[in-house]
Amino acid sequence: MTKKLLPTMIGALLVGGMAAAQADVTVMGHIDTSVDAIDNDVTGLDDTNFNCTTCSVGFKGSEDLGNGLKAIFKIDFQYDTTERNTGKASAKKANGYITTTTAGGTTTAPVVTSVSDTSSITDRDQWLGLAGNFGQVRVGTISTLYKSHGAMLDPLYRTALQGRDRGLQSNLHRGAGEEGQGRATNTLRYDSPSWNGLKGGFHYTLDNDENDGEDDNPYGAGLSYENGGILVFADYITSDTGDDDSAWKVGGKYTMNNLALMAQYERDNGLISSKAPGTSGDGADIWQVGGSFTLGNNMLYLGYGNGSSGSGSSNASDYFAWTLAGVHNMSKRTSIYAGFSEIDCDDPDSDVCRGVGSSGGEDDKFSIGMKHKF
Repeated sequence: MTKKLLPTMIGALLVGGMAAAQADVTVMGHIDTSVDAIDNDVTGLDDTNFNCTTCSVGFKGSEDLGNGLKAIFKIDFQYDTTERNTGKASAKKANGYITTTTAGGTTTAPVVTSVSDTSSITDRDQWLGLAGNFGQVRVGTISTLYKSHGAMLDPLYRTALQGRDRGLQSNLHRGAGEEGQGRATNTLRYDSPSWNGLKGGFHYTLDNDENDGEDDNPYGAGLSYENGGILVFADYITSDTGDDDSAWKVGGKYTMNNLALMAQYERDNGLISSKAPGTSGDGADIWQVGGSFTLGNNMLYLGYGNGSSGSGSSNASDYFAWTLAGVHNMSKRTSIYAGFSEIDCDDPDSDVCRGVGSSGGEDDKFSIGMKHKF
């Protein structure tokens, strides 16, 4: 009797302990699979492929420490459902540009080709922190406020037609690293509580690369106000490298019944330009306007943007971009979408959308996709 009871008690304790440990842990994820037809005059790419846009799986949770204090954490990983996890890639996407290496050498083209980053599993936001009446403090790899606020304006965020890939938002909304990228590594971020809709925050990054010859610590700050159908925000970010190393932006969204209008202006003081290969200086300003109309489970979205390559490019010129898409929500978690997007660089003096080449042309993309969140 005792021999049978002891293993049973131990098993019950183990199961109970595991259940308690997992009680405040949530499994989360995002799968977006699309078929994309791309016609790029700049790179000569004319192809149709399946793609998985920022598909991810992860865990988040909290532990109540008493007196209104909680320990919080998040561990998130990105993967690709359409490619095998070989750990190799034919192209690498960085700061809005595709770098492809072949036997003939290395070429660089704008991100508008939307070539898959890699087929290997990579990290996304991963952090540990504390939350309470003071707000929350987190340390790890964390999205900047600059990126977070931009995502709030894009109804196609994390789809094949998201604005940060189609010229409506700058390269500061993507990438990861210690120099002002959208996902900041080695970073502390503070977010205040909401004071009647007003919130503030900042992030501070430690330079952990001992071999880059720099001793800079990038940082940024932002404010937002959200009440009813009104959202407005302002952000500043710098890589702390010296001159021409910052950017700021203002933006907002107004929702009235089924109609939503959004706009954002980004002023480049060198940081946006620095992300483009072979460029420096400043002036790569970007602005976007857009609107969406929702009827039942359906939404129609139109976005338009304009950007400049900046003063440091040999052929500084503007580009124009627009996206038209429709989304049907099959449930709260599952949706399907279809749309067309174009980036126009037809000016013969264009530097092909922010710093590469001088041939000009258009980049057209038609996508049909399905998105599921869990």
